[in-house]
Amino acid sequence: MEKPEIRFASAPSDQLRHSRLISRGRSDRVVRVGLPRRWGRDLYHRALTISWPRFALTGLAVYLAVNLVFAGLYSLDLRGIAGAHPGSLADAFFFSVQTIATIGYGGMSPASLYVNLLVTLETMVGLGLLAIASGLLFARFSRPTARVLFSRSAVVNVHNGRPTLTIRLANERHNQILQAEANLSLLRWERSAEGAWMRRFHDLKLLRQRTPVFALTFSVMHVIDESSPLFGATRQSLEEDGAELVATVVGLDESVSQTVHARASYGPEEILWDRRFADMLGTGPDGLTVLDYRRFHETEPAGTL
Repeated sequence: MEKPEIRFASAPSDQLRHSRLISRGRSDRVVRVGLPRRWGRDLYHRALTISWPRFALTGLAVYLAVNLVFAGLYSLDLRGIAGAHPGSLADAFFFSVQTIATIGYGGMSPASLYVNLLVTLETMVGLGLLAIASGLLFARFSRPTARVLFSRSAVVNVHNGRPTLTIRLANERHNQILQAEANLSLLRWERSAEGAWMRRFHDLKLLRQRTPVFALTFSVMHVIDESSPLFGATRQSLEEDGAELVATVVGLDESVSQTVHARASYGPEEILWDRRFADMLGTGPDGLTVLDYRRFHETEPAGTL
């Protein structure tokens, strides 16, 4: 396999400047080269992170492969399986399926010492595979996940007389996330005194970083004052710096009593200036308060900057 051509320069290219740390699509992903491919040392992590279709297909492939291997071994003894056609690979395969699953219909049975030894070995292999498959399925189903909805864009407008950056979060589940804590960071390219370029994180101070109960929505707000890394920034300057806004939220899911987390990122084109989020709270025909999530991502002119 030919090594990919990689271009290095003293300053980051335009493509590198605009590459995301937190991906939102396949085009945002970073290609990693030079790492040793020791896939066998991290099978558990791979089994937990691959998609469900790939997980199911991989499990089916392993199951069929093991049975085919034992079917080939059974076929070496032409008369070792009573009730099977001599030399029939199909009969040997289905005998392997009955053995590894401990079904034992009774139509076929071991008839020689060699096959009995293989049955003993395959039963042990089957028990091991069943334990591994059960553990992986339980781990995938029980893994705590957060269903936190992030607004598609961040907005900048005047709040209480000061320019403020705001993103909106919502809990998509009908439960509560306790002691939810949000963090907002600015990632941008900077040049050191020695002339070296690097990506640096700048933590943004929030008006309210924690909420005891995150059940509906949560507005994460950062005041752009003289101490803010965003002070004096514009969309053009953020694009030139290859800036990216990284948002994270961590909390305790009350349903499973485990910590859950979620993250999102915003590029310069997703930070809208002099805009504000549309109101979501309203009153229905019956007088009840309505929270309209159809307006969650909507913004409108603020006219404050």
